Amino acid sequence: MKIDAKHITEKQEVEAALKIRFEVFVDEQGVPAEDEKDEFEVEARHFLALVEGKPAGTARWRFTDKGVKLERFAVLKPYRGSGVGASLVEEVLKDVAQHKRMCDKITYLNSQVKAVPFYAKFGFKQTGEPFDECGIQHYTMLLDLA
Repeated sequence: MKIDAKHITEKQEVEAALKIRFEVFVDEQGVPAEDEKDEFEVEARHFLALVEGKPAGTARWRFTDKGVKLERFAVLKPYRGSGVGASLVEEVLKDVAQHKRMCDKITYLNSQVKAVPFYAKFGFKQTGEPFDECGIQHYTMLLDLA
């Protein structure tokens, strides 16, 4: 199976990414539709993973006051466990590393509790107490660059 994760800017690709997010977060997980899409869509760098040319997963990252925040990782159900999520994390981290503004900044994400072990494989460390985000328990995870 050929997985191609890439940074996207074309309207059609971004729409495919948003459709994946809606299916995973709103339809499957019950996140309110008005909370899924936010004011950071324009400033964030979006990514799409294709399997044999078909949209299978998405993610984005952006600069925040705290550092570099990775977010909105979503993989369609038929592609879970096939390496799509890992390809997205690797591509996003590669892209983050190419941006000079990130020097001196932490890289972090808010992981759903069930996904903590997945992100730990990439060096992210769970920190703090669990918190609720859109009705789902999360932990903040920091990337251990040491």
